[in-house]
Amino acid sequence: MKDLFRIVGIFISIAAMLASCGGSSTSSSGATVTTFAGTAGSQGAADGTGTAALFHSPSAITTDGTNLYVTDSGNNTIRKIVIAKGTVTTFAGSANGDSGSTDGTGTTALFNRPSGITTDGTNLYVADSGNNTIRKIVIATGEVTTLAGTAGSSGSADGTGTAALFNNPLGIASDVNDVYVADSGNNTIRKIVIATGEVTTLAGTAGSPGSADGTGTAALFNNPADIASDGTNLYIADSGNNTIRKIVIATGEVTTLAGTAGSPGSANGTGTAALFNNPLGIATDRTNLYIADSGNNTIRKIVIAKGTVTTFAGKAGSSGSANGMGTAALFNNPVGVATDGAVLYVGDTGNNTIRKIT
Repeated sequence: MKDLFRIVGIFISIAAMLASCGGSSTSSSGATVTTFAGTAGSQGAADGTGTAALFHSPSAITTDGTNLYVTDSGNNTIRKIVIAKGTVTTFAGSANGDSGSTDGTGTTALFNRPSGITTDGTNLYVADSGNNTIRKIVIATGEVTTLAGTAGSSGSADGTGTAALFNNPLGIASDVNDVYVADSGNNTIRKIVIATGEVTTLAGTAGSPGSADGTGTAALFNNPADIASDGTNLYIADSGNNTIRKIVIATGEVTTLAGTAGSPGSANGTGTAALFNNPLGIATDRTNLYIADSGNNTIRKIVIAKGTVTTFAGKAGSSGSANGMGTAALFNNPVGVATDGAVLYVGDTGNNTIRKIT
């Protein structure tokens, strides 16, 4: 009888261990991926609802809780999606896909390969990469103006408004007073005071790619692609280094939160034990970070307090457009990611679709 109890005890221990192992993976595999708008394999500019709408290389996404706003890079437009209905319209930029730098209202304004987008709830801010400018859109009216930078002029100059210069700005984030820009071609993080348009360099040194941690210009980045803010810190998808960096806004102190510079891969783990492959998009719900790990065709999750990295959805090394749960879902070059705190939205660029993860 004692032997029987011992055997039963062993089975209970094994069952508990397996349940524990299963629990650590179901947090990722429990994420359900569906296609919210657009049709995989069908490129275009059509407005419509759900799969009737068409996109051309949609990249970044932001949300005000009611709508999604998407930089439809290949169409040189900003698209709006009503979350409750999935209805897609062209909010700003030429519906014909014309590129340019014209300020104006709605479709009279022109963009050139818009990449990053963020909102403060009242305005949208767009990293208009092809123009090397930062644009502002008043949500209520669709009025587009140039906040900083000069169209057709690349550089790294700090200054106010058009006196400041950028070089292929990609990612953008905002808080109440400021906008932060991943100025990819300069390998720097820039800060713009919204009220004045004053641009300064918060971290990194223009013309000096690298992976050094440090404060302000002592820190080095390599093609930083996107940026997210929790109001206290900035988080950077440092794509050329395959790392996720953290910047304390008040001090400009830069550290590496996850990934190892110079080591691309898809490993889950904590801090530098985790590996990424060309991370291009980043979003936060203030507890976790969500990464569009483009080279792996996956969405990764980082618990900020611990630096623990898991694969939230998608299968590393497998591209496609399949909907499903966890690793059963497939992505094709995901670039943008945004969250409203409950749902995650992905700009699945290679599929020309917007995906939804719940």
